[in-house]
Amino acid sequence: WLKIRTPPSPVCAPDVAMAFRWAAAVAAAATLCGVATADGVKCPGSSAFVHASTQVIVKTAGTCHDVRQEIEARVAGQPDKWHDPHNNGVYAWISQGADEVQLSRMTRNGQYTDKLALTFVDGDGCEVRGCSESQVFSVFDFSTNYCNLRMLYCGSADGCRPVAHDFTHRETMVKTSIGAGKDPEKCIVSGAKQLNI
Repeated sequence: WLKIRTPPSPVCAPDVAMAFRWAAAVAAAATLCGVATADGVKCPGSSAFVHASTQVIVKTAGTCHDVRQEIEARVAGQPDKWHDPHNNGVYAWISQGADEVQLSRMTRNGQYTDKLALTFVDGDGCEVRGCSESQVFSVFDFSTNYCNLRMLYCGSADGCRPVAHDFTHRETMVKTSIGAGKDPEKCIVSGAKQLNI
């Protein structure tokens, strides 16, 4: 994860300072505990005042029962039946409710842990509302928070390897904090290209 250092040139200082002030205001507005956003996405919260985050709303062709079973199978299957294609992070359960689950994802070097919240809404298929938040000071995340979420619901059509159920999905909303990425191509990393993120 990239720590922001002092800008090398005074020309950049106003823009960087403005980005920090804006990010801090957003973080303060959301508070440091889990809250629901205006889009109905619940976030797990972070102890870091300024941190990277991503929110998604996803429509899946599978039922919420199948979606949850697949997520549970991926988490339980680590590392033999399933592994995180995004740099081999490790997912763990924090809590499981009727329509909502919370998880953590730790980087493979054990240095960073993000928290995730997922809410499931039955309807035509299943709507998944997800949020991933870094737990330390961070601005740029190289799409890590986005990939934290995507790796739990992606299917074979996306290059992922399902364990229990394979279904298609459509991301109807992806929102990131300033500096956070949302590039699907960064989510599946092979061999020598893997990083500790």
